[in-house]
Amino acid sequence: MNKKTTIILPLLIAVSIAGGILIGNMLSQNSRPVMGMLGQSKPNKLATILDLIDHGYVDSVNTSDIVEQTIPEILKNLDPHTTYIPARNMQEVQEEMQGNFSGIGVQFSVQEDTVRVIEVISGGPSSKVGILPGDRIVRVNDSIIAGVNVENSTVLNLLRGKKNSKVEVGIIRKGSGNELEFEIIRGDIPIYSVDVSYMIDDETGFIKVSRFADKTYSEFMLGMQKLENLGASKVIIDLRQNPGGSLSGVLRMVDEFLKNGEPILYTEGINQPRKTYNSSGKNSWKDIQVFVMIDEFSASASEIFAGALQDNDRGIIIGRRSFGKGLVQEQIPLMDGSALRLTVARFYTPSGRCIQGAYDNGKEEYYNDMYERFHSMEQLVADSIHFADSLQYQTKSGRIVYGGGGIMPDFFVPVDTSGNSEYFNQIYRKGLIYSFAYSYADKHREVLSKFTKAEELEKFLDGKKVLAEFVKDASEKGILKDENGLKESGLIINTQLKAYIARNIIGEEGFYPIIKTIDKTLLRAIEISGQNLLVENISKNDTTSFLPQLK
Repeated sequence: MNKKTTIILPLLIAVSIAGGILIGNMLSQNSRPVMGMLGQSKPNKLATILDLIDHGYVDSVNTSDIVEQTIPEILKNLDPHTTYIPARNMQEVQEEMQGNFSGIGVQFSVQEDTVRVIEVISGGPSSKVGILPGDRIVRVNDSIIAGVNVENSTVLNLLRGKKNSKVEVGIIRKGSGNELEFEIIRGDIPIYSVDVSYMIDDETGFIKVSRFADKTYSEFMLGMQKLENLGASKVIIDLRQNPGGSLSGVLRMVDEFLKNGEPILYTEGINQPRKTYNSSGKNSWKDIQVFVMIDEFSASASEIFAGALQDNDRGIIIGRRSFGKGLVQEQIPLMDGSALRLTVARFYTPSGRCIQGAYDNGKEEYYNDMYERFHSMEQLVADSIHFADSLQYQTKSGRIVYGGGGIMPDFFVPVDTSGNSEYFNQIYRKGLIYSFAYSYADKHREVLSKFTKAEELEKFLDGKKVLAEFVKDASEKGILKDENGLKESGLIINTQLKAYIARNIIGEEGFYPIIKTIDKTLLRAIEISGQNLLVENISKNDTTSFLPQLK
């Protein structure tokens, strides 16, 4: 995706951090009753105080509410990733990890107080009753959701529910004057981890992994098999903005690229003995060259994957320093259905790197580190990054790599700020590209649906002067035409328009091939993949690679 979007840091930081905490990096899979863990050897002062309040306080008090409010206060003095999961949120957490939920099987977007169906999952509950892309959802059971400033979370809560439960949905369809009524039986809906896999050229495949869940490995293997069948001898694996997740998925993925016995990672904590994870030697893709893209929002399991391939000299890492989440959480169920996700150890890459970022100065500074990277020019200039000699480690072949917060790439690619303008920023802040792309696709869906390949659809759109139509639409919505802004940002805007229109028609296999042309990190990865480099020969003296200055 175009790196302009990463300049708007707060949203993406929130997504990365929240995703890393929500999905977790549960390297320890053992669950045990909380009382067995805590024991009863120490007097429980908190329990005593709560009991005194419950039985002696002048007024009636809900001690359960007090406990719910107190637990986060206790945990905030620990590391940033130890967290409490209330019982009411457990279902959502489990759905994220399992990679499915029960719902009606549509992808929707809320635009101008209207819930618009973007995609209907093939074979899902909605497709079975005849819901179509472009339909407007105006009612769910007795709840009116059109023209009432409805939020995405509200719509999700209304559409999701128990498997086999019924939900009545009111639809307005183009060409139909009256509300159409559909009764839908909710079913299991998959949450995909692999967004797309396609061939960039005759020998280079591309696969985008957006998260790590229980089904990520199987999705990844299907994508890789597809690329191999199409003749891929090289693969670019995109882990940018991937917040991490399940250990089992990433371990199995790494296993497909390493020889038997090669180390993947090890974990260790003051109360956790060292545990080492080695490859079993499946090595299914031993003949495929590997290039991994990461950025500042790649965390947790993404860093395990990149670190293992880098330390074993199995893959070339391209992009920017990853987030730096190297803490291990164990999820411990509590008796009321809630859970404590407790940090019990740190994980280390095969070379011995602990890539966890510092949090000694509190969570706020820890979360603000991403801002500091941008302001310190780290994301723009490789030479702005400095490391102490003590943070040097060596890969299997003796290459120098660095610890101290995140995975350092072998080849640095700065945030792309070319084509930026105030005109583009105004358009971006109002979300006009996304809304226009949907409206355009919806208006011309019958014609556009004839195209099944991104290249064909893009060529068709190039002849329709989509940019000019968008500029007129933006002007009507308050963003006046800016000739200088268009000169600076016209290519970016036009490419994004075509890519998002293609996503609405073809899906991700329409989006990624088009957006590729303005994705500087991917273009750099393609360039590097064409140089036929041997990983072990990449030197810190190579002027094209990442060159940190030591102090």
